[in-house]
Amino acid sequence: MDFKLSARCDDLRQRLKGFVDDVLIPLEENAASFDQHENIDTALLERVQSQARDQGLWSLQMPRERGGQGLSMVEMAACYEEMNRSIFGPVVFNSAAPDDGNMMVLNKVASDAQKARWLQPIVDGTVRSSFVMTEPAPGSGSDPSMMRTTAVREGDHWVVNGHKHFITGAGVASHFILIARTSDDARKGLSAFLFHKDDPGWELVRRIPIMGPEEHGGHCELKFNNMVIPDENRLMEVGDGLKLTQIRLGPARLTHCMRWLGLSKRSLEIASRYVSERESFGMKLADREGVQWLLGEAAMAIQVGRLLTMHAAWKLDQGDFARKEVSMAKVAVADTLHKSVDTAIQLCGAIGYSRDTPLEWIYRYARQARLVDGASEVHKMVLSRNLLSEGSEFWKWG
Repeated sequence: MDFKLSARCDDLRQRLKGFVDDVLIPLEENAASFDQHENIDTALLERVQSQARDQGLWSLQMPRERGGQGLSMVEMAACYEEMNRSIFGPVVFNSAAPDDGNMMVLNKVASDAQKARWLQPIVDGTVRSSFVMTEPAPGSGSDPSMMRTTAVREGDHWVVNGHKHFITGAGVASHFILIARTSDDARKGLSAFLFHKDDPGWELVRRIPIMGPEEHGGHCELKFNNMVIPDENRLMEVGDGLKLTQIRLGPARLTHCMRWLGLSKRSLEIASRYVSERESFGMKLADREGVQWLLGEAAMAIQVGRLLTMHAAWKLDQGDFARKEVSMAKVAVADTLHKSVDTAIQLCGAIGYSRDTPLEWIYRYARQARLVDGASEVHKMVLSRNLLSEGSEFWKWG
């Protein structure tokens, strides 16, 4: 791999950094910038999104012909890391979950008519979206084969019944991608569908309270009661729901890692600044060996995470599914985010634990990283299966 960024990518990265430093980080210091769910206020979001769009920093992951910047996965890794040095960053640049993953998968698999109707408004930022898959027990979580929500074909439409929960963004979404069971086939039993928030036959039961700050639209519980979806709103072929999920989740998991690395770096920036200024017993904290060890270990973990993430991004750009590489990055970077912010809070003491910095926000947010898009233990199982089947080829070059 060549880690040198193209001139265009590095220019975008630098402009993102400037926008984050000059516009977004100052906004974090004002309590009025936050909504009741601890994310950026909607009116303020619309204003800064307009600024980002005007500066050519919009929808980095989408092709230029759709109004995006057409970045490769490797280029996204560098830029997403930079944008999420601010807790407001991803949503401002239209690169936040779940819209990010939904845009990428729709751009890959939707028909031209579906892209015009369902994808383009998300790219333009006129609607938000959601991916409807996870179910309460005994339904599907990390194991899609346990899915109980059904879609039964009746002529030229499908009738959906079921129960979903922890559906990110559903509280504000207009466009939804739904995964439902269409047969009992072990590999071809799931299918994917599109529906609009105004379609009848479903309800948003509640916005589930969570430990940390939320994405816009929260994490919601939904129920479907004889919802009718036209067959023209089916994505891919009948039975391709699991395939679509796999196409979506690999890149989406990796973009989580890219963003989490940005938050990890921001945490150490705050801590480094504090220990460089704070004195104790006649010495700057930064001059103490124990402080240096903590910072050094966290910095090293971030760099390991960056290398794993960049390698996985490079493999995706080569057309590989990069399942092992994405799983390794997901596990390592989730741990790194927690390690980085925990270290920063420890070094900043009471200031870090207070709300005078964003560290406590990042700390609560970080705990979900080991759960979302597959718990760390599930990804370790994937790695173990690969090791047992491949042997020493697990570590092959190329």
